[in-house]
Amino acid sequence: MFLTRKHLSRRTVLKGMGVTLALPLLDAMTPAGRVLAASSASTRTARTRLVAMEMVHGAAGSAPFGLEKNMWSPAAAGRGFDLSPTSLKPLEPYRDYLTIVSNTMDHGAEAWSAPEIGGDHFRSSATYLTQAHPKQTEGSDIDAGISLDQVYAKQFGQDTALPSMQLCIEPVDQAGGCDYGYACIYTDTISWASPTEPLPAIRDPRAVFNQLFGLGNSPQDRAMRRKVKSSILDWLTTQVADMKRDLGNEDRHRFDSYLTDVREIERRIQNVEAHNRSGESRDMPEAPIGVPESFHEHVEIMFDLIAAAFQADFTRAFSFKLGRDASTRVYPGAGGEAATAAFHPTSHHQEKEDRLRVFQALNTYHVSLVPYLLAKLKSIPDGDGTLLDNSLIIYGSPLGESNVHNHRRLPVFLTGHAGGQLKGNMHIKAAEGTPMANVWLSVLQKLGVQKEKFGDSTEAMDLNPTVETTAADRQGK
Repeated sequence: MFLTRKHLSRRTVLKGMGVTLALPLLDAMTPAGRVLAASSASTRTARTRLVAMEMVHGAAGSAPFGLEKNMWSPAAAGRGFDLSPTSLKPLEPYRDYLTIVSNTMDHGAEAWSAPEIGGDHFRSSATYLTQAHPKQTEGSDIDAGISLDQVYAKQFGQDTALPSMQLCIEPVDQAGGCDYGYACIYTDTISWASPTEPLPAIRDPRAVFNQLFGLGNSPQDRAMRRKVKSSILDWLTTQVADMKRDLGNEDRHRFDSYLTDVREIERRIQNVEAHNRSGESRDMPEAPIGVPESFHEHVEIMFDLIAAAFQADFTRAFSFKLGRDASTRVYPGAGGEAATAAFHPTSHHQEKEDRLRVFQALNTYHVSLVPYLLAKLKSIPDGDGTLLDNSLIIYGSPLGESNVHNHRRLPVFLTGHAGGQLKGNMHIKAAEGTPMANVWLSVLQKLGVQKEKFGDSTEAMDLNPTVETTAADRQGK
């Protein structure tokens, strides 16, 4: 059997009145005339997507008491680990996609000279994805290193609309000096195109949405669209109808699902903007109008935008900065005593058990948001699997024990199968002194980047070790 339907280019977009809507991957994008079996969803190939997330201030499990009680990483290495005492417990439903790497260090984030002592909060983020030691300066002569996401984007992001995107949740200064002689750009940025070229992150979900869907050719057009409160899809009614007529049943269903997701993201952003314009007092009056008051809602909308961008192959690489060092933000969603605990002061727990448990509750709350993205990616078909099968999501911090500004025993985990390159259901406990750069080097190799060195790496870490699970492993012995 041969296909006789019209072939759609992978770069097909729908346009109308300043709106540009990229399409999800469809069967119709397989060249017409090929044998039906060769054009089925099970034989399509997909490029691995990357999300690199940073949460600042380390983890309670990096402190001696937290390590003893397994507050971050589980006791057992290998496959028989128990997540129940850890902050990673919310990831249990995605255990088969989870690779935990514990006990690494970030040498580049440490003080290399006396004047740098105490400045850990103000240089750490710049080291996270670069594994390079930043130059101590408050001027324009900044110097760090190229980040992992940008190494990937330079090789595999050139055939998408944008090679990469950078997102954040907290406000960023982007200018001047912050403290201990460091430019604020080091604190605000995790994505670096070169050692002297930091990439600014977008905080406002509306700005991300507009960038993805080309909403308006000018600020005046965009303001008008928001004023009439219509959906971008209302400006594409004819094009959508024409497109559906050319699609098969499976493609039509996939297209409808994608349109529903886009409309739901837009509706959530519109509701946030309406609330912020209502005249009610705001906890963050300085924030852009599209930024929700709720941390978890803000993160979820950004996750929705990431999934939509991946589905339409708009970009294949995101960096996402979930916090800013020295932030005193409070997270009501954490519940209990943690719901009123300011983030930075709580991270300086003074090794007290009760305060460490509150800090662990904050760590757990932050991790608990990640399954929202994982569920979203798992629900979207891609190639012979799902977007989660073909993605690699990094979550970690360049600080370990924030109480003493320690950069050892760093909290790091990976999720997704990276196009079959990661098996999951694995806890790897690194040898003492292992650079975090060893993990990033292996990640790059799994993503198809041929590199033998990254940052201060000594060798690529084996992320799929062969292990035998024993009763002793399960008991953490």
